[in-house]
Amino acid sequence: MSTYGRALVLGGGGVTGVAWEIGLLHGLDQCGVDLSLADTVIGTSAGAAVAAQLTGRTPLADIYAAQLDNGSGEIPARIGAGHLVRFMVASAWPGDRRHGRAWLGRAALRAGTISEAERRAVIERRVPDRRWPDRRLLVTAVDTETGVDVVFDADSGVPLIDAVAASCAVPLTWPPVTINGRRYMDGGVRSIANVDLATGHSRVVVIAPASSALRRSDRPRTQAEALGVPHIVVTPDATARAAIGPNMLDPTRRPAAARAGHDQAASIADQVRTVWS
Repeated sequence: MSTYGRALVLGGGGVTGVAWEIGLLHGLDQCGVDLSLADTVIGTSAGAAVAAQLTGRTPLADIYAAQLDNGSGEIPARIGAGHLVRFMVASAWPGDRRHGRAWLGRAALRAGTISEAERRAVIERRVPDRRWPDRRLLVTAVDTETGVDVVFDADSGVPLIDAVAASCAVPLTWPPVTINGRRYMDGGVRSIANVDLATGHSRVVVIAPASSALRRSDRPRTQAEALGVPHIVVTPDATARAAIGPNMLDPTRRPAAARAGHDQAASIADQVRTVWS
């Protein structure tokens, strides 16, 4: 039985994932499909930044326009081969997967990165509205020490910017975020989109810039199918994948990724509308 109504799930995918998601949302809105009306918005990593903006007071058209501005203040970065290997080891960890996440968390705590303050400034530029919205917003993260996944919301007593920064703290690339004396890293360490958190909703739309995972059970489509309700999972089309490029942390590709998302919206608007209505 549905308890929460309609859910919008926004997955992880770096700075270009943020741009593509915002472009897609704006394009869908122009096609008459307003996903900002979701009863619950679930954000992971890039999706957390988008969710915080979508549920804020800034018009979606203005949020989209900001993605087309090259002067973004984003800090270029890259996930190296060594980082990917550690992600894979943590994802494939046998037994209690929290141990694998904690192993990755310890590596994240030791990694040489920019300071928390520098990274927080980037998140603050992404999310101009600092208040938790009136609607249900869930932001995912993972405790670096225990590997336990957490979900921040308006009742957590955690500032929205801190929650989003934690969810966007890609381990080994960006610094874990300190909240109430604990350090947190990217919610995508648990699952790239955490679609399973939409359990109990009547209809679910998933927007996932990245959708691959070693474990089938971690994939957005697998998790969406397990919900047993009308749903759709939208991923970048071929044009969008080319615009996003091989490095999802490259801010120079942000405008192209946003435009590609906007253009893709027209081709999937009817399918999304069928689920959403």
